[in-house]
Amino acid sequence: MAETKKSKTERLRNTLLRGLIGFLLVLPYRFRVPLCGWVMAYVIAPLAGYDKRVRDNLALILPELPQAEVKRLMRAVPRNVGRTLIEIYSGAEFVARATAEPLKGEGLAALDEAHASGRPVILVTGHFGNYDASRAALIARGYRVGALYRPMGDADFNTHYVKAISRIGTPVFPRGRTGLGDMVRFLRSGGMLGLLMDQHMSHGATLSFFGHPAMTALSAAELALKYDALVVPTYAVRRADGLDFDIIIEPPISHGTPKEMTQALNDSLERLVRQHLDQWFWIHRRWK
Repeated sequence: MAETKKSKTERLRNTLLRGLIGFLLVLPYRFRVPLCGWVMAYVIAPLAGYDKRVRDNLALILPELPQAEVKRLMRAVPRNVGRTLIEIYSGAEFVARATAEPLKGEGLAALDEAHASGRPVILVTGHFGNYDASRAALIARGYRVGALYRPMGDADFNTHYVKAISRIGTPVFPRGRTGLGDMVRFLRSGGMLGLLMDQHMSHGATLSFFGHPAMTALSAAELALKYDALVVPTYAVRRADGLDFDIIIEPPISHGTPKEMTQALNDSLERLVRQHLDQWFWIHRRWK
C-alpha cells in the first residue's frame, strides 16, 4: 500500500524531533533545558501555529490583557512547553531536579495517611509547569504512583515518549480499554493514580473553566467514588530559574457528585494558572 502524505509528514516530523532531542541530550542539563525552550518558542511555535492558538485563547478568556503581555505569553508559553519536553526525556537528571525540594501543601498529611492505610488516591493535575515533576517527587517520597496517559496519534513518537515517561516512574497506563484493567487493579491495590484533566473531552460534561464552558472528563471523580479514593490536586510550579520546581499538594476534594468534584478541580487549576499564566499550555484547544 502506498504511503500516505500524512504518514510521510508524521515520519519526517518524528525524525526531526528525535534528532533535536538526541542533540540536546548531549548538552549539559543547565544548557539543554533553556535551549529546547528557546527552539520551541522562536522556531517551532511560529511554524506550527502555536502563536495563533495562544493569542486566540487569551483573546477569548482574558480579553483585558495588555497586548504587551499577550506577546510575552506567545513566547513564554511555548518556552515552557519546550522545557517540559526535554525534561521528560532527561530521565535521572530531571528526577534529581524534581526531587531536590521537600513537598509543600496542606494535602500532604492526607496523602501520608492514605499511603499508610492502603487507601487509593487519584492525583489530579493539568498541563501546567511540568506535570511529571510532581509524579517524580511523590515516587521519591515512597508513594506507589502510576500515571494515565493519552497515546500519541503518531505511533513512532508514542513509542519513544512512553519509554521516556517510564524512566521517570512506572507503572504507566494508556488511556482507553488497553490499560483500563491494569489501571483499576493498581488503584484497588491502594495505588496512587496520576492523571491530567484539562483537555477538551467531547464525551465529558460541560463545566466552567475561566468562566467559559469547557467539556471536561469526569473520570477522576467517578473513579474516586467507585473505589473510595481520595482526589488530590497536585502541581509542579516552575521556579524563576526555569529548572527547579515547587511541588504543591492541595487538600483533598470532598466527595460529592462527579460534576461538583470535577468543577472543584477546574477551579483549583484555574486559581494556580491565574498566578502563573505562562506555565499553562494555552496551546491546547481547550474551549471548542
